[in-house]
Amino acid sequence: MSEQITELDIDQIQKRIPHRPPMLLIERVEEIVPDTSAVGIKMVSIGEPFFAGHFPDYPIMPGVLIVEAMAQTAACLASVTLGGETDDKLVFFATIDKVKFRKPVRPGALLKLHVEKVSARGPLWKFTGHATVDGVKTSEAEFAAMIVDPQR
Repeated sequence: MSEQITELDIDQIQKRIPHRPPMLLIERVEEIVPDTSAVGIKMVSIGEPFFAGHFPDYPIMPGVLIVEAMAQTAACLASVTLGGETDDKLVFFATIDKVKFRKPVRPGALLKLHVEKVSARGPLWKFTGHATVDGVKTSEAEFAAMIVDPQR
């Protein structure tokens, strides 16, 4: 059962996914259409820990972290779609396919993470996603995630 939620702030995100800084890579989710799509927001700051080594003279956000931010946005979409039923579950990558990095993401960028649900069959959800800065596509990917009970 979908909730009537159209956006999430940082506090609501942290109630829905287990990630915490420095691995929480989205600050806001906007334009949520339950069971369909969402747009996550990452404000890329020069203070991000990964910039110290990637790369000191020309800092760019690692592409794998952009894909991770897409996945975190997708996990929030799944949580809203399922009415919070994922709040005590974990969402893990199952596959990552057709990843393309088109343009570097630099400090100061407002990164938008667009995700669309392709399908959901049981615990396996499939998504497509792309990231933009100032309306220009920086990367894209297809990925699947498993929604599972944590093994404690």
